[in-house]
Amino acid sequence: MFVRKLAPLLVPDTPTGKTRAQAMFERAGLMYQPIGDQPRTIPAADFFDILENLAQEEPDGRSLGVRLGARMQCDDYGPFGLAFKAAPDLLGSFNRVERFGMVVTSVANYRVEPRGKTTFMAIDPGENTRLGQRMTNELAVSAGTALCREVSAKAFTPAAVFFSHERPASLDAYQRHFRCPLHFGTDRDGFEVTEDDLRVGNRLGDEGLSKFFETHLDKELAEFVDDSRLDQKVCSEISRALSEGVPAISDVASRLGMSARTLQRRLSDDGHVYQDLVELTRRRLAERLLRQTDYALAEIAFLTGYSEQSTFTRAFKRLSGQTPASYRQVTAGP
Repeated sequence: MFVRKLAPLLVPDTPTGKTRAQAMFERAGLMYQPIGDQPRTIPAADFFDILENLAQEEPDGRSLGVRLGARMQCDDYGPFGLAFKAAPDLLGSFNRVERFGMVVTSVANYRVEPRGKTTFMAIDPGENTRLGQRMTNELAVSAGTALCREVSAKAFTPAAVFFSHERPASLDAYQRHFRCPLHFGTDRDGFEVTEDDLRVGNRLGDEGLSKFFETHLDKELAEFVDDSRLDQKVCSEISRALSEGVPAISDVASRLGMSARTLQRRLSDDGHVYQDLVELTRRRLAERLLRQTDYALAEIAFLTGYSEQSTFTRAFKRLSGQTPASYRQVTAGP
């Protein structure tokens, strides 16, 4: 879907305007006119490759993620988009995004973080070491804003937008779409919504329709949790929950649309143990926070699910062979 929606944004370089689009579709393993038996998804790394190549090749290619997100509509997402539209208000819409986002994509999914008078719609950042990943995160924030504008009963503008990467050279596309304060080089990706905007109601909100689409998406969600990517999905769910403590396997299983016993069996069949994935996720998140933020060690301990800094320090040293402070010093660069 995203590759198809990218094509019209490319600058034509022949009278037919197809050469660039053809090259892009070939990179994705798709036919230029995506009809018939096309794959439903492509590997995330392939999509990152496409964005990174276009960032170099296209005029203002760096803003393609934002410009693509701005074109997204609920109907583009099938039942997922209809569930967003039918929710009673934007909070309900994003609760459904958080629950069912993986039926659309395995990267740049949302989590809803209430913060008193505002709520933060946070993007799961992934490793965030590639330009393509950062552009995909921008796409997700941009698309979330576009869908809010489509469904809300009143004109919608985010309270503020945040990106963890550095400010791009040109902000024209960002300012044109978001129309609110933009913050770069922060510790998060996502956008902030006021309580009033969350609760104002959706124009086509219908609780009955919303429940119908939820039932459909529950079935679809179970189909998407295939064994070949199950450990990655489990790690993603663990990462989202860590700031409130290590999630029980039953909680993660429920998020993935299965029972705890089924999840445990599938992981075991693939040679994984849930507790090992918890430790792996904690270590990766801690390493990213140590490299990319200036958070105090006590804050990183909290964000990775440890109640005490000393416990976090011991665990990190056991898993990585060095203390958090040493790791930060070594990876900080000159």
